[in-house]
Amino acid sequence: MEKKKKVTGIGGIFFKTKNVETLKTWYENHLGIKTDEYGAGFKSRQWSHPEMSHYLQWSPMNEDTEYLSPSDKPYMINYRVDDLEWLIKELRKEGVKIVDEIETFEYGKFVHILDPEGNKIELWEPVDEVFDTYYDNDPDTEANL
Repeated sequence: MEKKKKVTGIGGIFFKTKNVETLKTWYENHLGIKTDEYGAGFKSRQWSHPEMSHYLQWSPMNEDTEYLSPSDKPYMINYRVDDLEWLIKELRKEGVKIVDEIETFEYGKFVHILDPEGNKIELWEPVDEVFDTYYDNDPDTEANL
């Protein structure tokens, strides 16, 4: 039986900050990162399918956010996966701590796990086409693409 890939890339970087708006303004003014209410999206091409888009989310969050709980770390990495339901079954068999249940949105499926050091990890099975429509219709995001 062929072993499936588990992680296919990084889907996002989430981190705590003292002042979200000040930090987003700094990044826009000094590094040209255009932001929206969630942070910024970065568009690239999928390595194995260069005709398809690939997105990475960059999100500063208030330092009192509970989104990164139960981890006490000030950051969380989101990893892209191809088949989240299969992966969660495998991770359960391997004894990995699953934090919550899979949630499904128009832009993909998500679930959170913890690594051995208590880092919260977000796993995402993306629907990149949703972001294609969003970014193609918003000229202000072109600086990040």
